[in-house]
Amino acid sequence: MQREIVLDTETTGLDALKGDRLIELGCIEIINRVPTGQEFHRLINPETRDVHPDAERVHGISTSSLKGKPFFRDIYQEFLDFVGDSMLVIHNAPFDIGFINMELGKVGRSALEMTRVVDTLQLARRKHPGGPNTLDALCKRYGIDISKRVKHGAIMDSLLLAEVYVELLGERQATLSLATTAKVQKSAQQPITGQGAPSTIAKPRPTSLPTRLTDLDREAHASFVKGLGDKAIWLKYEKKPT
Repeated sequence: MQREIVLDTETTGLDALKGDRLIELGCIEIINRVPTGQEFHRLINPETRDVHPDAERVHGISTSSLKGKPFFRDIYQEFLDFVGDSMLVIHNAPFDIGFINMELGKVGRSALEMTRVVDTLQLARRKHPGGPNTLDALCKRYGIDISKRVKHGAIMDSLLLAEVYVELLGERQATLSLATTAKVQKSAQQPITGQGAPSTIAKPRPTSLPTRLTDLDREAHASFVKGLGDKAIWLKYEKKPT
């Protein structure tokens, strides 16, 4: 079992080193690349830092909407407990990890190591060197529906990234093939049913269907086999006269 955490953040601006703060953390758990439904999502009060208008236009989170939300110091332990020691899957990881580590430093906690991070932007750049490789562009490339997303948000973007991640690893086709095989195997073991119809099990025919081979077909086949020589494998299956 491989547990990973797909993670995304939203912030007051673009530079953690110049005072911008974390305002949203969204994480989803995936096991063997499949979302389990377990999520961690928090809006965070940036204290004295206001949300920059350009950032608000992207994610739609205003300074006023964060009043009364918990501070990072109130939620960081819950966040660390949720992610545990699992690998973190992040798009443009240095940005998100930079903000998270800045906030962890403020509460006296150790930074998250980049060695435990999978940066899907780097994966995308290797797989599609011509780009573009934004999350939106990758969703479009892989046919992933983003119609329900009006603004960027940490949980929604994490869910989209989980789908993109599977595509980047080339595992989507394998997953679909396995699922199809499992359905075929399962259906072969179950009685055939129709909507509103009782279950029935196919029975063998009382008598075999008559052959559709004609005497002409048999003569043509015998002539073909004869032309293959004395060592032709077909000769092993020819009926010998009794």
